[in-house]
Amino acid sequence: MAAQTQARTCGLIDGFGRRVTYLRLSVTDRCDLRCVYCMSEDMSFRSRRDILSLEELARLARLFIARGIDTLRITGGEPLVRQGILDLFKALSEPLRDGSLHELTLTTNGTQLPRFAEDLARTGVRRINVSLDTLDPERFRTLTRGGSLAQVLDGLAAARAAGLTVKLNAVALKDGTEHEIHDLIAFAHERDMALSLIETMPLGDIGADRLDQYLPLNALRRQIEQRWTLVDIPIRTGGQACYARIAETGGLIGFITPHTHNFCADCNRVRVTASGTLYTCLGQDDATDLRAILRVGGSDDDVVRVIDQALGRKPKGHDFVLRRGTPPQITRTMSETGG
Repeated sequence: MAAQTQARTCGLIDGFGRRVTYLRLSVTDRCDLRCVYCMSEDMSFRSRRDILSLEELARLARLFIARGIDTLRITGGEPLVRQGILDLFKALSEPLRDGSLHELTLTTNGTQLPRFAEDLARTGVRRINVSLDTLDPERFRTLTRGGSLAQVLDGLAAARAAGLTVKLNAVALKDGTEHEIHDLIAFAHERDMALSLIETMPLGDIGADRLDQYLPLNALRRQIEQRWTLVDIPIRTGGQACYARIAETGGLIGFITPHTHNFCADCNRVRVTASGTLYTCLGQDDATDLRAILRVGGSDDDVVRVIDQALGRKPKGHDFVLRRGTPPQITRTMSETGG
């Protein structure tokens, strides 16, 4: 216990003095949607043997928590399509109860929430992020290559009924978001949900040029300000978003801007993929294989030692660049990395 307390006191500190307290842990690279900015239409996924078991995922999570991680976000792919996923949430509710973990949450596309929302709340999940890029059923079907908006709206209703706080995430897409942004704001704030807007990121081959999708958020913000009054506020929720409050609604709107305003200076997060690869930066190829250590019988000390070494190599920031005809700098997709 004394060693664990000392580890948490020291924490995870990278080479630039940033304290890492936030882990995004992917449980699957699979998804029941095929969003055009995230995946190619013809995706191939990891074999089952390459994916960490729920027990391996829980072990890694506990080791990160012992090193000072206090916010744990479960991601995918779509995390709720992972068979037995509630067992992982139940296992991670223990560090929530003893106070070593401050928050357990997830990012989801919402399709499975009618089935899981109540059980998630029982395990200690209090807030979730739901991806929702459009309120138009036909556009939703196009963007997701066949998804049902009604299913996601049912999921939002189920989450709210279960007492979960919901934040909506919308990827800003050219020739689409500009026409819906005011409706998205009104929809979110009428339901006491914050809305975060995200610039598209060049991860993986999606079968399209991302410049054709890219909508800079500084331009979208100017459009928003033609109708709404934005008041910047200095809150942080553990993510990269800069927030403003809309005076007319009282609701929050966040801007995640990897291109127009680099957010790396105070980065506090790392990611572990469903196959056990640790990435200390979303926009760099700084990979560390944790699965290999787990599966050759490495001790907890062995795993922690490798995690600490990886944190020492965490880069200062990403190098995302969008250029016409240029392949993405990062070959792995967002669904593989963990959203």
